[in-house]
Amino acid sequence: MADADIAQGLVDGDEACLAAAYHRWGPLVHALARRSLRDAPEAEDVTQQVFLAAWRGRQGYRPERGPIPGWLVGITRRKIADALSARSRRTELVSAAGALLTPADDTCTHPESVLDRVLIRQELARLPAPQRRVLHLAFYEDLTQTQIARHTGWPLGTVKSHCRRGLHQLRLCLRPEADR
Repeated sequence: MADADIAQGLVDGDEACLAAAYHRWGPLVHALARRSLRDAPEAEDVTQQVFLAAWRGRQGYRPERGPIPGWLVGITRRKIADALSARSRRTELVSAAGALLTPADDTCTHPESVLDRVLIRQELARLPAPQRRVLHLAFYEDLTQTQIARHTGWPLGTVKSHCRRGLHQLRLCLRPEADR
């Protein structure tokens, strides 16, 4: 099938053309994502996001502006930027939560640290089970998100979402009253 036929079929909503586009340009998209992100599972997530975005935005493709591989590369660049931005946000959230969740060894000199740990455990118990499980595995079992995905059998994107939502909820609950 010619590139133009795949492009026209995609715009017309032909799922077979979406599959053909994925088979033809999926390796290109994945290679770009892998090279930029340096993480295979994250590159796989981005590849899926690119073709989902192409399907959803297929009416926006204009052949007169350029060939379909160029359009897909443009979507890929935006999705890579989104992934890098999300990675930065996750790192900041994990660092902030890690600082809150680190047990203090000096409970005699800082008795408020015991209260902090009790408060954190109480708020963790209020989280939905998947978020609580991911945060427990991350902070108490010291597993990475990729290891958590393997351990639970959940997709990496799901693990990342549960982690982000759980940390966000903890941050809201643990924020001092004056900041709320």
